[in-house]
Amino acid sequence: MYCRSGLNLLYKGLSRPVARTTKPVWRSLSRSLVLSPQWRIPEFNSFVARTNTCGELRSSHLGQEVTLCGWIQYRRQNIFLVLRDFHGLVQVVIPQEESAASLKKMLCEAPVESVVQVSGTVISRPPGQENPKMPTGEIEIKVKTAELLNSCKKLPFEIKDFVKKTEALRLQYRYLDLRSSQMQYNLRLRSQTVMKMREYLCNLHGFVDVETPTLFKKTPGGAKEFVVPSREPGKFYSLPQSPQQFKQLLMVGGLDRYFQVARCYRDEGSRPDRQPEFTQIDIEMSFVDQTGIQSLTEGLLQYSWPKDKDPVVVPFPSMTFAEAVSTYGTDKPDTRFGMKIVDISDVFRNTKIGFLQDVLSKPQGTIKAICIPEGAKYLQRKDIETIRKFAGEQFNQEVLPLLLKANRNWNSPVAKSIMEEERLGLIRLLEIQEEDIVLLTAGEHKKTCSLLGKLRLECADLLEARGVVLRDPALFSFLWVVDFPLFLPKEENPGELESAHHPFTAPHPSDIHLLYTEPEKVRGQHYDLVLNGNEIGGGSIRIHNAELQHYILASLLKEDVKLLSHLLQALDYGAPPHGGIALGLDRLICLVTGAASIRDVIAFPKSFQGHDLMSNAPDYIPPEDLKPYHIQVSRPTDSEAEKSSLNHPTHPES
Repeated sequence: MYCRSGLNLLYKGLSRPVARTTKPVWRSLSRSLVLSPQWRIPEFNSFVARTNTCGELRSSHLGQEVTLCGWIQYRRQNIFLVLRDFHGLVQVVIPQEESAASLKKMLCEAPVESVVQVSGTVISRPPGQENPKMPTGEIEIKVKTAELLNSCKKLPFEIKDFVKKTEALRLQYRYLDLRSSQMQYNLRLRSQTVMKMREYLCNLHGFVDVETPTLFKKTPGGAKEFVVPSREPGKFYSLPQSPQQFKQLLMVGGLDRYFQVARCYRDEGSRPDRQPEFTQIDIEMSFVDQTGIQSLTEGLLQYSWPKDKDPVVVPFPSMTFAEAVSTYGTDKPDTRFGMKIVDISDVFRNTKIGFLQDVLSKPQGTIKAICIPEGAKYLQRKDIETIRKFAGEQFNQEVLPLLLKANRNWNSPVAKSIMEEERLGLIRLLEIQEEDIVLLTAGEHKKTCSLLGKLRLECADLLEARGVVLRDPALFSFLWVVDFPLFLPKEENPGELESAHHPFTAPHPSDIHLLYTEPEKVRGQHYDLVLNGNEIGGGSIRIHNAELQHYILASLLKEDVKLLSHLLQALDYGAPPHGGIALGLDRLICLVTGAASIRDVIAFPKSFQGHDLMSNAPDYIPPEDLKPYHIQVSRPTDSEAEKSSLNHPTHPES
């Protein structure tokens, strides 16, 4: 569990210099933009009524007269109260003298979480009463005067991290939830990380922070966009999924290096851990290649990484898309643990097992397996049955459990048909030890990899639930995934293509000739950054040739090029080669802090149904307010509403 000492580590990090150089950012353009050393420790008590924060007082402050402001955390025997602010906790001694009866009455009767201002002297705690668990545990405040600034009525929940609250209640009273030390830590770490990123990009590498429009127009492909009505009949704005087009246009405009802490919007419906509005660190550079973008990103994360975590080691390892899918069954693998997918087709080339013979006789037929370490020791028969049921229902695939070095009565019947030579081959190839379980499946390559990738994670969850440590929460395993396909077949119409990333990604130079003959085989200059099995960033080298961009949009993707006429025109006016990346700030901070959800690192998030439970947004608008926008709302009939709920089932608010 997080303790308040984490906040102190954050504040220590703020006191280091952000730059030692005094060289101009640009020699010719910006001689006046000079970096000056910044050594100052943040001043938390400027401009306000307090002299100190609750969390900063130590033995070195003994004898000082101080004024503190904060919330009453709790009271003990009407002798002490603990005062809390954003910085920490401090114990306050309630005066017991008759002359201070009114002061005692006020401090004893003020409800918990009331806001008070106290003035007094910093004194030592009596010998034996020190609290080593509190940073301020050696001292206390002897109160002379106090003022009740605001009383607190009965709370819907206690402001303590160990008190369990439903997420719906936390979101409904978000302004109270923000008082918790964990939320304070999360948001302050987020702020400090963004500040360091600005320093690295702007002060050290000459990037320009540019704000791009929020009101834009519909973009072909990608996620569904929110629309905003205008006063012109039938015309709507769209909220951008990302500043993609704008940052490319900034490169055409000669800005050379752009970045933005960008607000983005996607109307993705009910997704358990997504937000309709989210934040990304958006970056674009001219005259750069993939290696340059990757090096910049690694340096950015290394520079902005929290000091209370193990340092980031660069360069990050890299893996092709094909290798990631073949080895881990996903393009965002968690590389903190093994249980890799192994192709065991060669072991069974001469097998007598009928269904394996049938699979291997097909062009894309393959046999693959994962080895679960000590699975026979930790997994139960019902776990294996659940795994097999999942494979059948979700993938229409059979999964066979094999215990080649363990004796269990729930071994698959197929195990008895395996020849000794095949058994030894499997033991050697999968490095099987005592009590290991092998999960074997056979079928088409992509399908078997996807299934085993899901089962790999599911088995890791089961093992960790039984006390096995596979994924160290203190370990941060970064990975670049590269060489993605440029196009994918559409799910609803496999005969047509859609962009694997977005339609502005440049094809791999070695594959350009395939665009005109076999476009489905073309690789894109697209790269994803993965952290502990989560995609935290993605980018690409862009198409800067108008003719090539037009061909991909019109001929391959069948998109309406009129929607992008402004971009195509810009590419014709001397667009430089350029590329970039966007890092998902919410997801990154969520992983760094170990938060259960990205909602725990956003000040005012939506529920996973897209609702603001605090203000009840979205809300209805009166017809007279819709009139200027030429909009009429048609309410669904009961039957239509029922049909919609069946197609898009709702989930209870978390």
